[in-house]
Amino acid sequence: MTRPQDSIKIENVVASSSIGQELDLKSVAMDLTGADYDPEQFPGLIYRSPDFRSTALIFRSGKIVCTGAKSLEDVHESMEIVFDTFRDLKIEVPEGPEVIVQNIVSSADLGRNLNLNAIAIGFGLEDIEYEPEQFPGLVYRLDEPDVVALLFGSGKLVVTGEKDTDDAEQALGVITERLEDLGLLE
Repeated sequence: MTRPQDSIKIENVVASSSIGQELDLKSVAMDLTGADYDPEQFPGLIYRSPDFRSTALIFRSGKIVCTGAKSLEDVHESMEIVFDTFRDLKIEVPEGPEVIVQNIVSSADLGRNLNLNAIAIGFGLEDIEYEPEQFPGLVYRLDEPDVVALLFGSGKLVVTGEKDTDDAEQALGVITERLEDLGLLE
């Protein structure tokens, strides 16, 4: 039997960095192929380059947010491409700016249907939110790791708020152990 941890898939990684100086986004947008800048719609420049598999949101402050990456490697590769592109545009970028992971979203499959009503009762009302009329999933806030898991009746789940790729595996371990202890994961 396959372990639920083997089904974990990273869906999105959001990370940020900064080049430590203000940017003239209007000027940068004119020089970047794949840039979209409409300050009335969004305060940052949206940069989608064919060279990387994510989107960079570039702000006047010099802060850069990378979203849509499917791995930590993709985030770092995308950020390096943005930094190199800035350097090509004669924008000063410090050597090796820090890239900070803000959020990782992963999905997984427990491989069987779940009785969300029984889980809501078994887990206790302190750590969960379950209003099936409003949202079809059960929201479970874990303390360790500090993440939020969305459990669905199909047995699929989403873990968000991760800072490290190990957080999803750890959360899945906690969830499956609690479900097994309650006899809800037969």
